[in-house]
Amino acid sequence: MLALRGVGKRFGAFAALTDVDLEIRGGEVHCLLGENGAGKSTLCNLLFGIHVPDAGEIRLDGAAYVPRGPRDALAAGVAMVHQHFSLIDDMSVVDNLLLGQARGMVNRKAYAARLGELADRYGLALAPFARVGDISIGERQRVEIVKCLMREPRVLILDEPTAVLLPDEIRSLLAVVRRVAAQGCAVILVTHKLAEIRTVADRVSVLRQGRIAATSDAPADDIGALVRAMIQRPMEGLDPAMMVTLGMAQDAAPRAPAPHRRATLPPRDMLQLDGITVRDADGAIRLDTLTVTVRPGEIVGIAGVEGNGQSELGAVLAGLAVPDEGRVVVDGADLTGRRPQAFTAAGVGIVPEDRHLVGAIVDMSLTENLFLDRARVPTRFGLLRRGEMRKTALAMMAQFDVRAAGPDVAFGSLSGGNQQKAVLGRELTTPGLKVLLAAQPTRGLDVGAVEAVYGLIRDACARGVAVLLISSELDEIIAVADRVLVLYRGRIVGERPADPAERERIGALMAGQST
Repeated sequence: MLALRGVGKRFGAFAALTDVDLEIRGGEVHCLLGENGAGKSTLCNLLFGIHVPDAGEIRLDGAAYVPRGPRDALAAGVAMVHQHFSLIDDMSVVDNLLLGQARGMVNRKAYAARLGELADRYGLALAPFARVGDISIGERQRVEIVKCLMREPRVLILDEPTAVLLPDEIRSLLAVVRRVAAQGCAVILVTHKLAEIRTVADRVSVLRQGRIAATSDAPADDIGALVRAMIQRPMEGLDPAMMVTLGMAQDAAPRAPAPHRRATLPPRDMLQLDGITVRDADGAIRLDTLTVTVRPGEIVGIAGVEGNGQSELGAVLAGLAVPDEGRVVVDGADLTGRRPQAFTAAGVGIVPEDRHLVGAIVDMSLTENLFLDRARVPTRFGLLRRGEMRKTALAMMAQFDVRAAGPDVAFGSLSGGNQQKAVLGRELTTPGLKVLLAAQPTRGLDVGAVEAVYGLIRDACARGVAVLLISSELDEIIAVADRVLVLYRGRIVGERPADPAERERIGALMAGQST
């Protein structure tokens, strides 16, 4: 269905893709695997017409395929579901589906009927006239997929579509992917999750440094070889906790504490959130009398589907929101209502769930972003000492494996994974770090980077840092945390041990099932 021959793409002196040969067959699910910055997003953007290749050729169903933009790609039958939603919250599901597809008089009932047909065929049930802002994250992902399926594409590209879904929703989505392929569509699925590859992939291609490093026609049997091709070392040497996260050891016995973790925790609380209540501008409660304590050297996981108060919790801990009720106490100091500088000065590091919105300024350089939260940057006579800043940035790039052409490049030019590692490194080096809030810290990271992030968080914990880990990735929390609190509609609805045996119970609590 789709063939790439010698395809290359450069951005200035940087070769994002080099001599890529790839075939995608109709009726198959072809997964793309690779480290952050390996070229996966660039490849998908070439296929969807966002970028134009500098070398090679692409053929679609035997004919030359040279899209000059997404409109050309869609007209040719190539559709893409992006990692970040492109929906308008204040509009209905049907109106979002109409965008870009309807002209003249709008027949909403006809589109609603079409939506029902797709629901019957693929199991993608949606309320056509529901406001998008009122539906769940999983339902929004369905809307994105239905937007593509309504065009009856020949090629469907899915860029990490399971990143924000519940475990049951992930299983449902993968089933939909199989049904779409069974209709003859060629499906390209970008994922970092080996368990998903084992479940749904017919073939897998590994990208490394912009080149195809390996292809497997039996991916379920070749997981070890695929990992070696991606990170150039054997999977058997990976952190056992990460193996659980990757879905490779779901039936493992309850894990023992990591040997470098403290066996006995100090009795005092490093972080206290006491009865925190937050209301939005309309008076709706977003956090409801939330109480959480974290001791030094402890990792407490907050499990929950996005949109249940995690953003508000992060804003309170960053000093960006003042709770309507309750207190925030760090190492005995009451920081309630204080400005962000006070939280940083008290030793609070924040890895936000949306790094673009509150964690970085993408048009500034990598170096400048690494110093954004510093109360004191190196200055002389009131001027920045950029040479010293650059030297420090180079050291941090090496320490946290941030891959970029140099410290002076625009932050927005880095891959998503390298942006995340830069933000994490900045927060972990907060002077006098006492509390670390890590919200979705491994989203979009490859296998090797996930392991590195886990190691950095554990090292901080071993130094006595109190860690609050927020994630919608249930396996991630179970693998890393000491205990798990479940957040649902702004309330803590349960506490469970971080034990693989508790996975189903925690998942049920995340979905709002109290029994």
